[in-house]
Amino acid sequence: MTELSAGKTKATKAAAPVVPLFEFPQFELPKFELPKFDLPEAPAAFREVAEQGIAQAKAAYEKAKAAAEEATGVLERSYAAAADGAAEYNRQVIDAARANVNAGFDYAIALLAVKSPTDVVEVSAAHVREQFQAMTGQAKLLGELARKLAAEAAEPIQTGVNRAFQNAA
Repeated sequence: MTELSAGKTKATKAAAPVVPLFEFPQFELPKFELPKFDLPEAPAAFREVAEQGIAQAKAAYEKAKAAAEEATGVLERSYAAAADGAAEYNRQVIDAARANVNAGFDYAIALLAVKSPTDVVEVSAAHVREQFQAMTGQAKLLGELARKLAAEAAEPIQTGVNRAFQNAA
């Protein structure tokens, strides 16, 4: 019986026994062992050829490892150049946007000072001319910067490929 918190008792039933539904007889599996062979000593010539093969495999592994490390270095340099170039490109875009916004505010202030419709036309024409020249210069600068970025990012890869071909030859 179980005691409850209020001092009352509650009767509990015993759990029913677990009866297996199926009974499988226990089988004893036979133990198998591999046969043992006495191998004769390998001939010295065979041993020498095997050792040469192992030495060649080690040399090939070292060359492959060096090539992989060099390729990793090339990619790291290329990525670093691309990241630096992209940061510079973004700075130039922000500078161009800032200059364009400032020019827009200057234009709005200039419009507030005009007194006649002909002055509006003159101020607007001057603003459009200045903005066209500014945007042409900005596009040229960004184009040159993009070309420089592409060249700097590709240069480590090109150098690495040339070096790999020279090493292979």
